[in-house]
Amino acid sequence: MAQRFNKVLIANRGEIAVRIARGLRELGIGSVAVFSDADRRAAHVRACDEAYNIGPAPSNQSYLVVERLLEVAKRAGAGALHPGYGFLSERAHFARAVQAAGLVWIGPPADAIDAMGSKTLAREKMIAAGVPVVPGTEAIHDPHEAFAFAREAGFPVLIKAAAGGGGKGMRRVDREEDFIAAFDGARREAAAAFGDDTVYVEKFVVEPKHIEFQLLSDEHGNHLHLFERDCSMQRRHQKVIEETPCAILRDDVRRRMGEVATRAAAAVDYVGAGTVEFLLDVNQDFYFLEMNTRLQVEHPVTELVTGLDLVHWQVRVAQGEALPFTQDDLHQRGHAIQCRVYAEDPRRNFMPSPGLITHLTTPAGPGVRDDSGVTSGAEVPMHYDPMISKLVVWGEDREVAIGRMHRALSEYTVRGIQNNLEFHQIALDHPAFRQGTYDTQFIGNHLDELVAALDARIQPEDRDLADVAAAIAAFEADGPAPDAEAAPTPGADESPWRLYGRYKQLQRI
Repeated sequence: MAQRFNKVLIANRGEIAVRIARGLRELGIGSVAVFSDADRRAAHVRACDEAYNIGPAPSNQSYLVVERLLEVAKRAGAGALHPGYGFLSERAHFARAVQAAGLVWIGPPADAIDAMGSKTLAREKMIAAGVPVVPGTEAIHDPHEAFAFAREAGFPVLIKAAAGGGGKGMRRVDREEDFIAAFDGARREAAAAFGDDTVYVEKFVVEPKHIEFQLLSDEHGNHLHLFERDCSMQRRHQKVIEETPCAILRDDVRRRMGEVATRAAAAVDYVGAGTVEFLLDVNQDFYFLEMNTRLQVEHPVTELVTGLDLVHWQVRVAQGEALPFTQDDLHQRGHAIQCRVYAEDPRRNFMPSPGLITHLTTPAGPGVRDDSGVTSGAEVPMHYDPMISKLVVWGEDREVAIGRMHRALSEYTVRGIQNNLEFHQIALDHPAFRQGTYDTQFIGNHLDELVAALDARIQPEDRDLADVAAAIAAFEADGPAPDAEAAPTPGADESPWRLYGRYKQLQRI
């Protein structure tokens, strides 16, 4: 049934709120931002047509307060709500509250969120639908019963929060003697993160790739996949680099995985955009991992290779439209890579680095897209995820895309806070990435090597100091030449006059 609306409240912040606002504007639909005290000057506030304060900086006093979000929606006259990702996007009670308030929920049905939000219930649903799953237990509370399964399955195993995500409440256990302590620790972390200490145990797949399939479904029973994304480059279970297509995935396996993913969507009567995640082992056998009932952070790479706008289709499906294309109409074209640019320090185990961005220059040019939620002079608050932006490139093939990403990263400048720009360049050059054979343990297994490569590089600040020193030496020797460019100093790529100009610019920064 058609549910037309002319204004949408975006219950989120940062780059995804900016992304949704842009999509709404292209569709001729008004956008309403919400912001905490820490986000008063944030980019997403300026990107929307209207903006309303919803409370203090901590998310549990602002972005997670359902009543406040619904009150703003009513005041603004919004007809629908888009949850983005994170925060309340996968909370069935929020979806039901939105609909009870007379708003259209731009997301899957609450029952589908319930079914896939619990890892153990999702496993049961997938097994019933004939979807392969990693051998594991149901929800389990007795550590000795859990240990008996782990011993039978064989170590290593994973202990995982049933209501979890993002690596919270997850423990890998390699030795029998460590199991009970890890089990208790996972339960405590799960309770603190999700208010639910339920965990389960599953066999750990050695050297796995993390492959996910983008889904798009409508309320008319059409379930399609938009191909895969390789999200194996992770640190602490958080994705860092994503690409599509997967460099090593066989065509026959891709086809089977896509069929299984759409079967999973049909099993829960899914509607909207979602993702089915799989683990792929070294033999290219695959197992269901989980389903994300929302738009994914890495959706831009799928958009670049399929030509579809996922935010547009989320909105159109929520308005009751049927998908006008079939699976056979969809094709992958070229190759896309996304690097998540974080305010963090790779040398200190990726410690977040909140603070003031004193200077920001973002890349541009053919095939480059930067989905950002910050600007120069913006504060990266300590209260939220430290993502600065998602840098995405497209190329005719993988080699072109890697070269283009290198170029884009070299043009990207962030000052005032630590960031992972150079880490991305080093990771892209590693033989395992070049060959496409990297797995989810790559960063953890190679961290010392990657950090050593970082330390071996000349840092931007050091390069600037060297340039300034060269300029000063040239001025002392020859004096300034304001009316003409001086000859380059030995070993320098620029004239002293230009270097002096850069020095003055640095002083302003």
